[in-house]
Parts: sequence; C-alpha cells; structure tokens
Amino acid sequence: MAHAAGTDSGDAQGISKPDLAQAGLKNTAKFSSPADRSIRQSAPAPKSKLAAAPMTETAAANPTLAVGLDAFAVSAHGIAVESSITSAATPLDVSIAWGDGAVTTASASGTQVVESEHAYAELGTYTVKVTVTDKAANTTVTNEVAVTTEGSDYTPYGPTRLLDTRNGTGAAKAKVAPYTSAHLKIGGNGSIPAGVTAVVLNVTVTGTTSGGHVTAFADGDDKPSTSNVNFVPGQTVPNLVIVPVGENGYVNLYNGGWESVDLIADVTGYFTQTASSGYTPLAPQRFVDTRSGTGTAKGQLAGYGSFSTQITGLGKVPASGVTAVALNVTVTAPKSDGHLTVYPSGQPTPTASNVNFTTGQTIANSVIVPVGPDGKISLRNGGWNPADVIVDVVGYYSPQSKGSYVPFMPMRMLDTRDTESPVHGPLAGRDFIHAEMSSPGDGVTGFVLNTTVTNTKDSGFLAVAPDPNTQNAYDQGTASLPNPPGSSTLNWTTGKTVPNLVQASTGSTGVVDFWNQSDGDTDLIVDIFGMYQEN
Repeated sequence: MAHAAGTDSGDAQGISKPDLAQAGLKNTAKFSSPADRSIRQSAPAPKSKLAAAPMTETAAANPTLAVGLDAFAVSAHGIAVESSITSAATPLDVSIAWGDGAVTTASASGTQVVESEHAYAELGTYTVKVTVTDKAANTTVTNEVAVTTEGSDYTPYGPTRLLDTRNGTGAAKAKVAPYTSAHLKIGGNGSIPAGVTAVVLNVTVTGTTSGGHVTAFADGDDKPSTSNVNFVPGQTVPNLVIVPVGENGYVNLYNGGWESVDLIADVTGYFTQTASSGYTPLAPQRFVDTRSGTGTAKGQLAGYGSFSTQITGLGKVPASGVTAVALNVTVTAPKSDGHLTVYPSGQPTPTASNVNFTTGQTIANSVIVPVGPDGKISLRNGGWNPADVIVDVVGYYSPQSKGSYVPFMPMRMLDTRDTESPVHGPLAGRDFIHAEMSSPGDGVTGFVLNTTVTNTKDSGFLAVAPDPNTQNAYDQGTASLPNPPGSSTLNWTTGKTVPNLVQASTGSTGVVDFWNQSDGDTDLIVDIFGMYQEN
C-alpha cells in the first residue's frame, strides 16, 4: 500500500498487500476422513495368461496399507486434498477422482503424504474418492471425503424490508439500546433458503440522538472492530452491507452509539455455495445523470416521480443474462428531505429505500438491484420536491460471470489516523493512495470494502478505481500518473464523517487507487469484507 507523494510528480512509495486472498481463506472449513475409514480389497487380477511372479511376504501382506484424507479450500472454486498414506516400502499408484468427472493420478512409495489440487467449474458439494493401489500385493484401499467449494454465487431477492424497529418488523417494536444488537433472521426468512453464506442488506439508522456507528456481523462470530454505518445526532444514514450469515441463519446489527437508535434493513439478495450468478466487476461507468440528460430526461427528478433506465446492452454490460447490477447511486441538490428507491423495472415500488437525503445534501450509496425482464431498473424520488440523480455502474451479476464471493472475517486494511497503519497521516487534496491488493494470475477480480472519510477539511468526493500500473512499476519508479476517475464512491461536506460500501475492481494489475477529490485533507478508513475470485 502506498501514498502518492503528489499528483504533479506521480512518485509513490510504500508497501503492498497482495496476500489478502490467502488471508481471507485461512479460516475456511476443513474436510476430513480418517485412515480407519479406508476400504481394503484385492486389486483386479492381472490380465496376462502368464503366471504372476511370486510376491515377497512383506509385499503380499502390506497389512498397514491405508489412506486418510484432509481437504481444504485454496480458492473460491479450488480444493486441495492431502492423502496421508500408510504403507510398506513399496511403489504405489494413487488416483484422485474429484467427483465432477475429473481424475488425477500420482505415484508414491511407502508411507507419505500426497498433495493434490483441483478447481471446479461450478460451485457445490462433491465427493472426492482416493484410491491407492499396491500392484505387487494385488491390493487397493479407497477412502472418500465430501468437500464444498468455498465461493458463493449471488441470487437476487426483493428488495424486501426484513427489519424496521419503528414498527416491529423483524424484531421488537423498540429502539436498539446502546452497545446491544438487533438479531435478524436471514436464512429461512420468507423464501430465502437455509444455508446462505452472506446477505446483501441496505442498513439504515434513524432516530439518532448521539453519535455512533453500526457494525454488521454473523451471529456466532466475535464482533469485529470494523464499522458499516457512522452517524451523528439527528441523522438518518443508509449504507449497503454484504455480511456473512451465521450457521443458525442470523446476523447481528450492533449499535455502537451512546444512545438508542432505530434500525431498518432491506434485503436485495443473498449468496449460497451453489451455482447461481457470479460477479463481473467493471471500472465505474456513468449510466444516468439528470443534470446532463444521460440515461433519462434532462432535469431534476420530480417529487414522488420515477423513471426507468436501460442497463443491459449498454457500456460493458451484456445484452442478456444479467440478473442484477451493482451501482453507486448519488442524490444531489435535493429541494427537500426524502429518500430514493431503486428497484427492478416492471415491479411495484417497494417500501425499501436506498438513499436517504436532506435538503441540499449530496449523498451516495452503493446499491445492488435485480434487473427487470426488459433489462431496466427504476428509480423513484420519495421526497416532496425535485432532486438530481446520478447512477454509476460498477459491475453486474450473471450465470456466465465467473467471480464467486468469498466472505472474510472483517478486517481493517487502512486507517490514516492510526500510526500503525501502512499509510499514516491525512490524505491530501487531489492526492491518492494506491494499494496492491492481489497478484495477477490469482483469479481475484474484486474486493468488497467499506470506505469511510472523516476529519474532512473541505467538500469533495472519494473515487475508487483500478490502477493501470503494476506494483513493480511503483517500486521501480516507472509508474505513470493514473487519470483521476470522474465517478464518485462517496460524497462529503466539510467536517462530515461518511461511509460507503465499495465493490472495487482490481483490474489487470491487482492495484486499486483511492482518490481524495477535494481541495482539503481527509482521513480515510478502509475495511475489507470479502473478495470475488474466478476459477
């Protein structure tokens, strides 16, 4: 990770974090079948009509021949198997049938561990069968282990309101007390299946009388030190979260403020370890801007007005097969308080909201929304008066997309306020931080982050985009200055603390840039929640 010395020189130095993928996989499930489950049998008799040579007593017996299996995920689609063979000192043939029609072979000699890896084309649960053959002893042993790929694919859902503490939806009709959590059922709620690994929620905090934050995490896990929504007294703040779901099907929404708050959660999709829709990240593309007439009529969206806009077949979004789209939606220059709702075209407007705003405010929020049958989405202004709307597309979900989601234990990647952070000190205006987050060839296409700006000295916006330079180019001093992106990830005014979820593409180099598009310094906090990885 590095902090650019200045946009005039483009000279940047620092450290990189290309091992995030392996760090995220270190706590994944393990699958085992001990050696005492080995099934022993005589190998098929030789086809030759000639009499077989007599076997030595040791080879003929090989009474210890057995194989134990240990398996674990090495990527979203990849599984490694360690075959622990116990045998007399004799040559052995090893065959690994992966359960999807693929078979690999290896040779062994006596007691040893044979390591094998395989990438599955489709997510799911498979039975791996390992066969060890001692030809001299005319004996085989087999063992089997069921494995499940670590990655998860996305299924659009809703938008549907699952929680509203103001009216008792999904929880008691009461504010969430300070330093306690709302306990929200996800798996088995409505038509969401049991066994979901992560869920996409738009979480809104309202009725605030103190400052604080909300942290979303899987039930059964320790509460992380990360935050998802930051708020001040009297503020209503939404933010998109992609949060792991506990084994019991629940997530927790923790109120880290000094006073009670109301919480609202709207679901727009979920992830499961079965083949569905993968993710394709894109460099941000502007699809709608009511100020210029891009994607809709020029002019502010009227109060209680709505419009639909085409998503599929435009830019780098394919014309068919898209099930949902990832957006960054910004409201600016609203003439009154209100909210914006984004939903699939052809459906009634749901009760869910995506962006909550006050008069004159510029505010952005990430949105993942299903796409209507005609390839469009709809947007409705829930305020009394007009507002301008901007929509940037940052990726899409489809069965043809190869990126599967791997949720992490949330971790703080960067905090410029912290002297122990890889980059310490405020990010200067018109400056950027670049971070090597993955290595080319490791299959990682993007990361799910929560970015927060605080101690902001001037109004502006944060832009997050892939960097065309490699980390090696920065190390060698040959990197060229990237072009600052024009699309915004989050917007702020002087003195405000603002969070927003980012689905950041790693591009072709694995390096991601974080740009301060203002004339004043700001502190930047980046928390990482998961990654998308191809097979």
